[in-house]
Amino acid sequence: MFNRKHSKPQSRIETLIGAGTVIDGNVNFTGGMRIDGQVNGNVIATPGKPSTLVVSEQGCVQGEVNVTHLVVNGAICGAVTASEYLELHAKAHVTGDVHYKVLEIQVGAILEGRLMHIDSVDHEKVVAFKTGNNH
Repeated sequence: MFNRKHSKPQSRIETLIGAGTVIDGNVNFTGGMRIDGQVNGNVIATPGKPSTLVVSEQGCVQGEVNVTHLVVNGAICGAVTASEYLELHAKAHVTGDVHYKVLEIQVGAILEGRLMHIDSVDHEKVVAFKTGNNH
């Protein structure tokens, strides 16, 4: 029941987008990143490797976010995928559909969109049963 087979969040932040900084374009990163400024574009971590994104209270992302671990206390306007863990702090404001595996939401966080749990079952192995009167 309490089987936790997800990777650990990155304890080290290698990349910082500082307050007052505005990036127009997509950002691809590996490891840990913190956004205190604004990104007008998608923020995508290297697939298959553990990653952590922290969007601080001053931080803002106008685009898609795709990481393994996500901690939000600022604003994201776009689809979000946190393949391992998503943490929404009290001042978080997310507008867009959210795909998550494990979710923590603090009182005060705002989420405008659909929540969709990422199922760990391999969907290709699911067998569909025929319905109807096939006697």
